[in-house]
Amino acid sequence: MIGVFGGSFDPIHHGHLLAAQAVVEALGLEELRFVPAREQPFKIGRHAAPAAIRARMVSLAIAGEPRFKLETAELDRAGPSYTVDTLRSLRAREPGREFALLVGADAARDLPTWHQAEALSALATLVVFARPGAKLPTLPWPVRGITVPAVDISATEIRRRVAEGRPIRYWVPDPVAECIATDRLYLPDA
Repeated sequence: MIGVFGGSFDPIHHGHLLAAQAVVEALGLEELRFVPAREQPFKIGRHAAPAAIRARMVSLAIAGEPRFKLETAELDRAGPSYTVDTLRSLRAREPGREFALLVGADAARDLPTWHQAEALSALATLVVFARPGAKLPTLPWPVRGITVPAVDISATEIRRRVAEGRPIRYWVPDPVAECIATDRLYLPDA
């Protein structure tokens, strides 16, 4: 089974990576694909870094982990990045493969509002991951719940720290921090 983990990844951070590793281990996934959104439908016009740079940061973050891959399906097509379209394209491109859609518990609460949400469970196994003690949302479709390490890191806080000139070492992998500095991402004057 192949895991599909989408998001803005603006920027990708250690919380994303630890959750991904926990899900790979819990499900015995053959691989997990990180899918940076070209334009996340709930954040249209609000991505702080361009899609190509967010994808580069994902590549830098996952380098060296053979089961982690960058999936560019959402970058390769125009318009908002709807998960249902991504899963349909993956299934068409790779018939016979099984996919697991990974969704954090916070995002899963909004799952019924996603574009054509009712089709998702027919395209992939829905896997909701949450920190220990967090309550999984009740959804109208079958889901598999996975507990992941409790790491309180958010991309919003990382962007804030960069804007304030504070260090982000240990919040993101070193190559991601270098990319953010080199490309002058998340600065107030950028």
